[in-house]
Amino acid sequence: MDQYDLVNQAKAAREKAYTPYSKFKVGAALLMKSGKIYLGCNIENAAYPVTTCAERTAIFKAISEGEYDFDQLAVVADSERPVPPCGSCRQVLSEFFAKDTLIHTSNLSNQIKTITMEELLPFSFAADDMEKGQN
Repeated sequence: MDQYDLVNQAKAAREKAYTPYSKFKVGAALLMKSGKIYLGCNIENAAYPVTTCAERTAIFKAISEGEYDFDQLAVVADSERPVPPCGSCRQVLSEFFAKDTLIHTSNLSNQIKTITMEELLPFSFAADDMEKGQN
């Protein structure tokens, strides 16, 4: 599957977003190494801190199904530039994605910017950073 197909899957997921407050719909499509795709959309709540983003929805769906072999991710929103994942999503992505995992950011104008996990969140906090405290 190429990046355009994955972005189109993310666009379809975007249409299912629940965004009564911000009206900012985001969709994500997560391709696994097995070939399976997990879709996610953002789901808002009146108490904003419990809102979840499209990227995290897709990742958590995959993990809840026992899949951890991530290949690449596409994220789409109606934004001026290809939409970047928020800070919370970047941290979750860094927990599960290899540094060379491709992330395709896009918008409804079909602009695509592809970056690696390392480029998205360099010098990220990781499980290895906590090892000293566990000894």
